[in-house]
Amino acid sequence: MYKKIKENILYAGMNDKDRLIFDELIPLDKGTSYNSYIVIGSEKTAVIDTMYPKFTKEYIKSFDENGITKVDYIIANHGEQDHSGSIPALLEKFPNAMVVTNAVCAKNLQEMLLVPAEKIKIITNNEELSLGNKTLQFMIAPGVHWPDTMFTYIKEDNIICTCDFLGAHYIFDDVFAVPSDDLEKSAKKYFAEIMMPFSFVCRKYVKQIRELNVEMVLPSHGPVHKNPDYILNLYENWAGEQGKNLVLLPYVSMYKSTEEMIDYLAKKLDEKGIPSVKYDMVDGNLGDLAIALVDGTTIVLGTSMVLAGPHPAAFNTVYLASILRPKAKIASFIGSYGWGGDLFGKMADMLAPLKLDVIEPILVKGKAKADDYAKIDKMADEIFNKHKELGLI
Repeated sequence: MYKKIKENILYAGMNDKDRLIFDELIPLDKGTSYNSYIVIGSEKTAVIDTMYPKFTKEYIKSFDENGITKVDYIIANHGEQDHSGSIPALLEKFPNAMVVTNAVCAKNLQEMLLVPAEKIKIITNNEELSLGNKTLQFMIAPGVHWPDTMFTYIKEDNIICTCDFLGAHYIFDDVFAVPSDDLEKSAKKYFAEIMMPFSFVCRKYVKQIRELNVEMVLPSHGPVHKNPDYILNLYENWAGEQGKNLVLLPYVSMYKSTEEMIDYLAKKLDEKGIPSVKYDMVDGNLGDLAIALVDGTTIVLGTSMVLAGPHPAAFNTVYLASILRPKAKIASFIGSYGWGGDLFGKMADMLAPLKLDVIEPILVKGKAKADDYAKIDKMADEIFNKHKELGLI
């Protein structure tokens, strides 16, 4: 059965509890949900976002099972198939329906799903569409997280459908969010992996939604927020410009030499009142690293050398950091080698666009000796002083 959000506003989404990875990149701890909403006006009926193709047959069947015999508009807030994948099948079931979206998304739907141009109604920012006693207002919101993204505001009910923005990869029985550590972690991981590169834009749209003083937030993944402040407060924190008094220590160590130095640095930082998070770049979950990147102010990456260069896992981590664009301000490297090569140069080049303050790296042949540990002591002192200058200590 569909779930009632408000009078004549229904949740028509589905849980995907078995999905383990999203976009062949993002590990999922608790699967995900694909949220679709049905708005029934006195004259017209609209579907806001559709369904991931895997569930299209079940999704289409649900309309009959729940007595939905007419759809006039299919609102596409975003062109990716986890939201728009069932549009062709829905158009086949309701041939008189029109797809309503912005110009950028319209082009994506034509190219990715072969939706005919004549079946698309293109709207502009703040344009309205009447369903009779309900009005949909469209707010184009590029950058959270594609250039084609928009929100749909149901004016009379003061409810906003935000597509990927303010979402979480999370499954649920109760459609309404129940604040918990699990939900917050899932939402934070989702923010880190999808929204963090666009933190500036996130701040803009959090402010815009706050100004509307909406009654509910309906995202396209994760539960509905009857208390919008819960998720908006979290986003304000995560998308802020200042990190926390936290050092991230991602590492890969073939014969423990690098790991021993990372452990020593972590101990020295702890003695100075600076928490750190170690992350094993080979066995770790990328989602956990992404979460840590939301808060970390300093990144010290430790790596062994493989064939005259950094271990491939280190490259992977540096690339991830470079595209997620975290709020980190300081970076350095620690590494061990056997016979020579360029351990840090290429990784430093990859991080250059982040404009980090780079502390002198520490390169050791084999195991660290007394003078190497003295250099790590100095690195810990520099991190402490820089965190103090930033007002974090």
